[in-house]
Amino acid sequence: MNLLGVDDCPFPHSVAGERFRGDVRIVGTVFAGTRLDGVLVGAVRRDGRNSSERIARLLLDSHYHGHVGGILLQGIALAGFNVVDVHGLHALTGLPVMVVARRQPRMAQIRAAVRKLPGGERKWELIDAAGPMEPLRGVFVQRVGLTRSRAAQWLQSSTLHGSLP
Repeated sequence: MNLLGVDDCPFPHSVAGERFRGDVRIVGTVFAGTRLDGVLVGAVRRDGRNSSERIARLLLDSHYHGHVGGILLQGIALAGFNVVDVHGLHALTGLPVMVVARRQPRMAQIRAAVRKLPGGERKWELIDAAGPMEPLRGVFVQRVGLTRSRAAQWLQSSTLHGSLP
């Protein structure tokens, strides 16, 4: 089964002394196990609210759409705090979604940081709605639309070295 893994690219935190507020590139990689089958490139707004829709469009508008069986995210937020609505992404694509993190997030610090942003309360609601991170095969995951055992299979089949897919 093919999985789409999505992460953001590095971006400037400030430009000419001002906080950077533009678009940040995201990259989606389509893998069958550990074999790379394709790359999708898009963009989301720094600290924005468009990540779920952009990820869905990236996949649904591609020729990989019918071949991808699930979505992996390297963290629940892209481009700073553009928080992915994992339940919304699941609904938009009809695919299971799994968030993967190397370490257990420090939720109190995340909550304090996100509340300082415009729309911070809604961003926190999305993070909270994703549920607690659970340990699985050496990483921490949140999952929507798949069982714990299926999530473990995804991790095993898509990890070549280390613990992160």
